[in-house]
Amino acid sequence: MSETKQESAGSLKPGKYVIFDGVAYSVKSIDISKTGKHGSTKCRIEAVALIDGRKIVKILPSSDNIEVPIIGKRSAQVLSISNDTANVMDSETYETFDLKIPEELKDSVKEGSEVLYWTILGDKVMKQVK
Repeated sequence: MSETKQESAGSLKPGKYVIFDGVAYSVKSIDISKTGKHGSTKCRIEAVALIDGRKIVKILPSSDNIEVPIIGKRSAQVLSISNDTANVMDSETYETFDLKIPEELKDSVKEGSEVLYWTILGDKVMKQVK
């Protein structure tokens, strides 16, 4: 099961993570407006999806609670490579599974190398080669 926690929209900062419509995003910028005569403080949040890089802009009241993903960062060893998929073994649990190799890491991923992967809302994503 995916792990999340609740946080106030007004407490977000650039670099933090947030969930909109079931997708995990990284906050790139946040603008907080002042309270008006007839309204509450609003937050304009610009974010980029962690998995596919989509951009999104959301405007929310700063008092709203939003979901924040708890991201697991782990390391694994590459066992084999087939096209753009690597079969890896987790360094702690010895579980083996397949990870898609991102375009920017294709040249540096080799059999036997260590990689860092993140678990985001049940999806496993390769992030870097150690």
